[in-house]
Amino acid sequence: MTIQRKSRSLERHKAPEGIVHRVRTWIASLPDSPQTRHLKREAFSKYVGTDTAPAAVRRARAIDKWLFIESLNEATNHRLLTVDEEYNILPRVSWSGFLSWCQHRVAEIIGETVPVDALIGSFSGGASTSRTRTRSHPSEKYLGKAHVTGRALDIFEDVIVDEVLCVSSSPDRSLEQVRGNVMFTVPKKTDIDRVACKEPDINVFMQKGIGDHIRRSLLSVGINLNDQSINRSFARRGSLLGDLCTLDLSSASDSVSEVLVSEMLPVCWWTALDSVRSHVTIIDGVEHRNEMFSSMGNGFTFELESLLFYVITSAVCYFRGISGPISVYGDDIIAPSDAYHDLVHVLGFLGFTVNTEKSFNEGPFRESCGGHYYNGLDITPFYVKADPVTLQDVTHLSNQIRKWAGLLDIGVLNPLAEDIWFELKAMVPSCIWGGDNLSDKSQLVSPDIPMSRWYEQTTRSDTGVGGCYHWLNATWRREVPTDGVTTSSRSVVREGVRIRPLDKKRLLGNTEFTVPRLPGLFLRELA
Repeated sequence: MTIQRKSRSLERHKAPEGIVHRVRTWIASLPDSPQTRHLKREAFSKYVGTDTAPAAVRRARAIDKWLFIESLNEATNHRLLTVDEEYNILPRVSWSGFLSWCQHRVAEIIGETVPVDALIGSFSGGASTSRTRTRSHPSEKYLGKAHVTGRALDIFEDVIVDEVLCVSSSPDRSLEQVRGNVMFTVPKKTDIDRVACKEPDINVFMQKGIGDHIRRSLLSVGINLNDQSINRSFARRGSLLGDLCTLDLSSASDSVSEVLVSEMLPVCWWTALDSVRSHVTIIDGVEHRNEMFSSMGNGFTFELESLLFYVITSAVCYFRGISGPISVYGDDIIAPSDAYHDLVHVLGFLGFTVNTEKSFNEGPFRESCGGHYYNGLDITPFYVKADPVTLQDVTHLSNQIRKWAGLLDIGVLNPLAEDIWFELKAMVPSCIWGGDNLSDKSQLVSPDIPMSRWYEQTTRSDTGVGGCYHWLNATWRREVPTDGVTTSSRSVVREGVRIRPLDKKRLLGNTEFTVPRLPGLFLRELA
């Protein structure tokens, strides 16, 4: 039985210095093989430390790249608006014929019209234009001030409020119009950050509803955006048989242009998506009018790009008479190898850039959804992204190395990694040894008898009415009465315990909750 002991001070469990240097030295000393060559190339590609590019430089590079993509989007919008209908996008395939096929396929998948419940989403736990990351628990967004763009406010008041939503029922709810989303960056690689945008609260609420609807609709054609293992299994097959190619696109979500979406989607869908997206991005206080349709941070960007890439890939295969599996997960595309060159050409015409360093059509290597395969062998590397700060970080690094060096999936440690693994293991208190889950940071995976684990000590507060609204809204599609959702906020203060979410039965049994008067749909759900 695993015992969770009291948290020790972080200072006492600070990681020793020099770990990254030691790991670098070990990796450099590994003998040559496909697996070790790949690890040497990738392990520190995302590392950020004192000797890498400063945060300000990485951020500036990311913004410059984003603005460059926008200039390409402007050219794409102009090209798609002015292209001749008889232009051959493929040999003997006109642009009008190709586009008509794509439009029909999109309509088959998501329908011609937008169901009202497709606009009923949920609040995420991420930052928004009105709330910082520390104040971003979903339950808080049902109360108090909320941001919304002008177009989204119109559709929100005309469609949502009159239907079911309790998001604006609170007497202290106030809506404030804003121009658009706000740009920020997060670490991505050693030399450059990744750009994302904080969306207005009400906008992202409806965006997530649309995204969820597209996600469910894609299941009808075998695209499951809840399961990355599908793409990984196809990538492994492609590395063995060579019949499937893997494509990765550079800045794919930022390259979905406004005109492409208007051309591909039914008018009703275009109107809805265009109403709830942000047309303006605020970059360090300066407004930028977007040429892209939506950015990372938008609640439907991932699902929309998945839909478009699936349909475009299907169209290429249809018109070229190529059969074989097609699978997408965002911008990770799996297609028959025979379609590779035509697909690269079509995607380029539509404004997308294929990342040739991460796209594979020939040879024994394939990569998709984080899975890297060479002749069927999993050679997925681990990444050292920063210097370990605590011994919990050392625990995680030890598990990463063990996962990379595992043999035959039976838990045997490759002799190549024994020295570095035992060195890291010795830094971790013996009471933390004995885990069995390589993805778990709380225990070091080893054959020892487990006694304790790292945990987070948290403070937890009842979110009251906001938490009740969040529960009602997030579970209205429930299929069984025990479906649950976390309705309380928490703040991590140090290493501490994990908090198990409240389920519906516990929430409804809490007599301290006063359930406000809610729309009919939710009252039926409570019955």
